Formats: sequence, structure tokens, C-alpha cells
Amino acid sequence: MSNHPCWGWRSARVALGIPCLLLAACQSAGLSRPVEKDIAAAVDLHDAVTFRTDGAPIDETVSGATLTIEDAVRAAVASDAGLQAALARVRVAMADADQARLLPNPVLNLVLRWGSGSPQIEVSVAQDLIAVLKIPNRTSAADNRLRESAADAVTVALDVVADVQQAYAESQAGDALVPIFEHQAELTSRLIEIANARLADGEGTRGDVTTLDSQRIGLEVALADARLRSREARLRLARLIGQPSASATWALDPWVSPRFDLGSEDRWIDAALANRPELRAIGWELAALGDDEALAAFFPWDGASVGVDAQKDGDWTTGPAVSTPIPVFDMGQAAVARVVAERIEMRHRLTGVQREVVESVRTALVAVRAHADNLARVRDRLIPIEEERRRQAEAAYRAGQTDVTPLFLAEQGVSLAKARAIEIERETTGARIRLERAVGGPAAAIPFATANDRTNPAPGASSSTAVATRGPDHTNTPTDLQP
Repeated sequence: MSNHPCWGWRSARVALGIPCLLLAACQSAGLSRPVEKDIAAAVDLHDAVTFRTDGAPIDETVSGATLTIEDAVRAAVASDAGLQAALARVRVAMADADQARLLPNPVLNLVLRWGSGSPQIEVSVAQDLIAVLKIPNRTSAADNRLRESAADAVTVALDVVADVQQAYAESQAGDALVPIFEHQAELTSRLIEIANARLADGEGTRGDVTTLDSQRIGLEVALADARLRSREARLRLARLIGQPSASATWALDPWVSPRFDLGSEDRWIDAALANRPELRAIGWELAALGDDEALAAFFPWDGASVGVDAQKDGDWTTGPAVSTPIPVFDMGQAAVARVVAERIEMRHRLTGVQREVVESVRTALVAVRAHADNLARVRDRLIPIEEERRRQAEAAYRAGQTDVTPLFLAEQGVSLAKARAIEIERETTGARIRLERAVGGPAAAIPFATANDRTNPAPGASSSTAVATRGPDHTNTPTDLQP
């Protein structure tokens, strides 16, 4: 062995150059595109999300006097604090992925001894060999967990969209119900005036007045409840779009009656299993655990290092150095068994989530179809019957053949039928929103939309998934009744 000091440093460069080659060979692409692009594609809104490095104010910029469903969804995904936190977690995972690619720093040891003779110098440079050998698997695991965090962020975005769609539909339905109850209360007041006039003329009965007074109080309660529900829905919508302190008095899209062309159940299930980000996240975690299992094989050798030692005791002496544990007691079997068990757990979790996805799709489909059937019954059969009953009762009342009670009951039946239709429309829209969420969001539901669906959206639903028709008209109730 040569004693020239330059030989030692050349050996050190060779020893440290090998890990650099390993590092260059294990570079990974990480995310194929920014997670914001994935979110925009999933919610079918381009450039909807921007990551913010500073906390947002309590209230975002106040929107105008009109708030469309598209504006509400865009504002929600742009301002939601939970979504911004999920994007920050993606940055954390990105930093972890960058860290996994870095070589551990070499360790320099320097010993200087004085004695009776010349000072003795010992110098060594060591590199953690096992840490270097772990880099490919460690990088792959970090990349897979980065992709998992991106899928989790998409999940959060889809939940935000579903929440704001639901709140928007609740607000619309509440706004549609209030006029019905207001009109009915106004009509009841007029009927009370008529009943009192007939009672004064000796043509009516005290029972008519008492019945109408009782019904008026009931209508006042129903009207107050409808206003409360409408206001609560608007306040929730204001919070979801990042304006919790807003007056929430926007003009919303007109309430429309949803009608859907659903297609086969199997197509929805296949689309859900292919598009749900929750399933993709578990898949990436399984891949990362596979890398963890490979890393566990290195466990007994953790701390092993290679390097160069140089010593000066008069003359320089230099040579390679190896430091390694001796796997006598711990062969790494426990570490491997732990990761294997975690992978088994994750496989069972994947099965469970897949089953939940199938259930959620089927449940939402059943609900949509059942509500749609009920809506057809109310809209096409019940409301026409109640309107015909009202016309007959009005004719009999004007002819003096009956008192006011049958007419009131007929009016009550019309209003209740129309209010019930709006309630079912709200339930139908809510079920469709759940179905859209179950399949993986607005973009995943686009293949199920017809041409009319895309040009005529329903309230609270994506512009890609619903056919809209006008709901039942409640403006034809007569208000000019005279005794």
C-alpha cells in the first residue's frame, strides 16, 4: 500500500462517487402533474384551485348580487381552508420525496494526539453504506406517498363540491317553498274575512272561522320553518364559499325540477371503482408499503459504513475502512413481519372501501330512481287531481252550494302537493349529488350525461349531469274569491 496522502483522498473520492451513481440511477418522476390540475380535472372546473402560502382572511371578497351554482362551486374550491390544508400536506410529502433522494452526509472524524514525540493525527471519512443502498426503495416509497397525498387532496375537493352543491340546492328549495306558504297564508286570511262576513250575514258558521283560524296558525308555523331552513341553508352556503359574514341574500339560479337519464348500474359501479381517489390513495399506500418491505430487509445492517482512514505518525498511512453491525441477535425478521402485516391490513382496507364504494353507488342510484318515481307521481298525477278538486270546490262555493271548509281543504291540498313536489325535488337532487360524489366527482359523471344534460343543468348539480325542467307552478291559486 502506498503511503502517499494523495492516494487516500483519491480512494475517498472513488468511495463517495459510487453512491452518487446510485443516486442518479434512482431518480423518480414524483407527481406527473401538479395536484391542482388533478383537482380541476376532477371537479370539471379549469384553473379553480391555487395553493396559498398565507392563511386566508375570515371573509373572502364579497360576491355580487347573483350567485350561480358554478360560481358557488368555484368559490368554494378556491377558498376552502380544509382543501388548502390538504394541498399543504402534498407539499410536505413533496419535501419528503426530495429528502429521500439526498445522500446522507459523510462523517469526518479527526483525532489529534500530543505526546513526547511528534503529534499524531488520525483522519477518517465514512459514508453510511446502507443508507445509500436504501435510496431507490426509499425514494419510491416517498413518491408513492406523495401520490397518495395528492389523491387525498382530490378527495377533499370532491367533498367540498358535494357540500356546496347540497347547500345550494337546499337554499333554492327553501326559496321555492317560502312563496307557496306565503301565498297560502294570504289566501287563508282572505278566506277568514269571507267567513266572518258570511257569519255576520247569518250565512256562515262559527266553526268555519275557528277552522280557518287554526289552519292559519299552522301555516304561520310552516312558513316560519321554511324561512328558517332557507336562511340556515344560505348561511351554510356563505361559509362554504368563504364568506361566512356575508348577508347571503344573493339571487340564486331558478329552482328547476331535476330529471335524469341514469343508465345501467354496472356502468356507474365500474366508473366509481376506476375514478374514486380514495381507492387510488390506498393503492399508492400499498405500493409504498411494498417499498417499506424491501427497506426492512436492510434493517440488520443499519449503520454499516465504508470510508477511508488516514493516520500520521511521522509518515502518513492510508487505507479503506469498513464498519458494520454483526446480525447475531436481530436479523430483521420483526421489522419485515411488521411491514407484511401492514400490507395485509391495507389490502383488507382496500376491499372494505371497494365494497363501500359499490354500496354508495347502488344506494344513491336506488334513491334517485325512487325519488324520481315519487316526483312523477306527485307532479303528473297528484297535483292535477288536487287542482281539479280545487276548481270543483271553488265552483260549488261560488254557487252557494257549500261553505268555505271544502274550498279551504282543496286549497290546502294543492299547496301541500306543490310543497311536497319541491321537497321530493330537493331529495332527488341530493341523491344525484351523492351519486355524482360516489362515482368520483363531476368529471367522472360526464360520460353518463346526455346532450340535453350538459346544456340544461339542474340546481345543485354539476353542469354535466342533469336534465332540468320547470318545477310545478304555484302561481295559479285563485286569490279573488268572493262570497
